[in-house]
Order: sequence, then C-alpha cells, then structure tokens
Amino acid sequence: MAEKHPTPNLDQLESGPWPSFVTGLKKMRDEHPDERVRQMNNDLLGQLETSYQTKKGYWKGGTVGVVGYGGGIIPRFTELKNEAGKPLFPNAAEYHTLRIMPPAGMHYTTDVLRKMADVWEKYGSGLIAFHGQSGDIMFQGATTDNVQPAFDELNEMGFDLGGAGPAVRTGMSCVGAARCEHSCANEQRIHRMLVNRFLDDMHRPALPYKFKFKVSGCPNDCMNAIQRADMATIGTWRDDMKVDQDEVKAFVAAKGRKYVIDNVITRCPTQALSLNDDDTLAVDNRNCVRCMHCINVMTKALSPGDDKGVSILMGGKRTLKIGDLMGTVVIPFMKLETDEDYARLEEIAENTIDFFAENALEHERTGEMIERIGLVNFLEGIGLEVDPNMVANPRTSSYVRTDSWDEEAEKWFQRKAEAAAG
Repeated sequence: MAEKHPTPNLDQLESGPWPSFVTGLKKMRDEHPDERVRQMNNDLLGQLETSYQTKKGYWKGGTVGVVGYGGGIIPRFTELKNEAGKPLFPNAAEYHTLRIMPPAGMHYTTDVLRKMADVWEKYGSGLIAFHGQSGDIMFQGATTDNVQPAFDELNEMGFDLGGAGPAVRTGMSCVGAARCEHSCANEQRIHRMLVNRFLDDMHRPALPYKFKFKVSGCPNDCMNAIQRADMATIGTWRDDMKVDQDEVKAFVAAKGRKYVIDNVITRCPTQALSLNDDDTLAVDNRNCVRCMHCINVMTKALSPGDDKGVSILMGGKRTLKIGDLMGTVVIPFMKLETDEDYARLEEIAENTIDFFAENALEHERTGEMIERIGLVNFLEGIGLEVDPNMVANPRTSSYVRTDSWDEEAEKWFQRKAEAAAG
C-alpha cells in the first residue's frame, strides 16, 4: 500500500473515553485483506484530515443513480485537486453513499448482515452505518461504476433504495411488539403499508421538500417521531392504565417508600399519582398524559391500558427555515383493528402528501407550511374536523370560547379606566 497519510487532528478523536469512527477507518486501512479497500480508506482519512486542518468541507454533489430511480444515492466527488487538476486523494475521489431501506422494526438475521457486509467489501469501502438519522442503512463509499452492481446484489437480497432529496423519505418503526410489552399498535404493518403506498414518491423525487413517516408503538416514542417526522404515528391507549397492586407493594418493599415517592410519584408531570398508606398506588387517569415514566420505572406493576390505538401528529422537524418543531396532534386517538381502519390511515397520509405537494413552498417542511398557512387551513385541506383535543404543546389547547369575547373585553377596558382614574 502507498504511504499512510498523517492524521494528527484525527488522532485526537481517538484519545477520549468513547469509541471513535477514526479507529474503525484506520483498521480498514491497515488490516483489510483487499488492497483496494485499504487504499480507499487511506485516501478518505487524508481528505478528512485536510478538512480538519482547514475547517472546510471538500465534497461536492453530482448526478449518480441506478436505472429506473431518481433518488436514493448521495453523490460525493472530491474538490481537492492539484495544479494539474488531478485529485489529491484519487482513491477517494468518488465516495458515494447508497441509502438502503431497512426492514420494518429493523429485524435482521446474522446471515443477512454477513451478506450485506460481503457486498459492500466487494463494491465499496466496507464502511456501513446502521442506521442514519434518515433511518436508512448507509453504505458509504463507492465509485460511480460500482453503484449499480452493488445495488443489484442488494436488491437480489430483497432490499430497495431509500429516499433522498425532495421526496418521501425512508420510513422508520420501532421493534414494537416483537420485543416490547408496551406496544399499543402493529408498528410493522403501519410502516410497510405506508412504504408500499408511497414507493413511487420515494424513488422519484417530486415534492417541495422531504416528507418523513415514523412509527412508534407507544408514547416512549423510541423513533423520536414527534420531533423528526412530518407524519408521526404513536401507539397509545385511552382507558385506564393497568395497575397490579401486589407488584406495586413488592416494588415499594424492595426500593422503599422514599425511593418510590422521589423517583415515581413526584416525577409525574401532572401529579396524577399518589402512594397510599398501605403501599398501593392511586392513579388519577383523567390527568395522565401518557408520559410513560412510571411505567418505565415500575414495569411489572404498571402497563398500558387495553383500549389501544394510535395518535397522529403532523409537522415535526429540526431547524430549517424556522426553529425546531414538535409534531402537532391532528388525530388524538384512532383504533387500528380492521382493514378499514388501516385504509383510513392511508387516506390521511395521501391527503397530507397531496396537500403538501400543492401548497408548500420550495424547501419548506410540513411543519413550516402549517405555521405559515395556519392549522385550521391545514386541517381543512386534508379533510379533518377540528377537535378540542388537538394540541401543539403538552397540557395546552389553542381553542378558547369567543361567544362572550366582546363582553369580557368591555369589562377589561372598564377596569383599566377605573385603575387610571385612581
């Protein structure tokens, strides 16, 4: 192999207490049996070290794809050239990323993982990320010529490209009922249904900007859907939380009353819990906001109710044109038991994407569109009735009575005049 590029800045990233990606790249540079992979990662480290020295990025985009698809590949071409116009780091001059959709719930077998690794060592750099913020499996580092054959082999395994650009993005769902006793919905069915319905919108970008689906089976929201998804589906329940008082007593006996009061009772955000003198738990279910803290701490004693369904939220996103937005509840509760229920959820998603495509500005997310046009206009556009239970923030409602507004305003002006008169 050619001489290793010095990486004094990157070396510092290995000095902390946490595992470093730099260590992984160096291992592939030094120990990988394929010379091509070693050279590719050596030059990648060289370019990355240059960026750390100059505090600038040196990747530019381009047009790279596979036959029949308009997205799913993130092109990266180096901008670091010598005086002759040749790349300074030729073995990493092209370092494209394939976004591959994971299975719903991110279920894999070890055999599948080994086959994926073999494909990427054959065609790419060997660098794989499970999973990016987008939800995809990120196969990072391939030349333009190797993108198509790498995809063909992954596609033969049953995997497809995910979303990129102004398109419906790769959906995400939690592991759900497969491993979690808190699950309140069929996460994998919801996920797969939405992906199948909007596959064309994922592969052929035609929206004003990205649109994300994420599905969490309970209010713990392990997918961070409320913060990150344009349409978040969150499992929940609407009857009383289930309490096993014998398990409550056993928990109090094991941990002590002080521990339970300090770590469960006083941490309820709406003070809906109280510990009785006989070490049983009283729950004010009317004020429970499904934060899941008590259930997470006292897993054997407490569990979600039996009347399960989902809440639908719209407009979550990170900072873009305006600051971070949490999803706004547009459907407080709906059952998902019959085929008709799932068809209704799919219809809501269709109406939302159609309205977004027609009314959003370029490079504007759904949440920003809602802020601009108003929630009432958005609800009317997607065919939903206004419900007092719709909330933008916990424990608040944007709906107030207006039938006596004028009389109340007159009283306020009168009090203000009397105060001014002394």
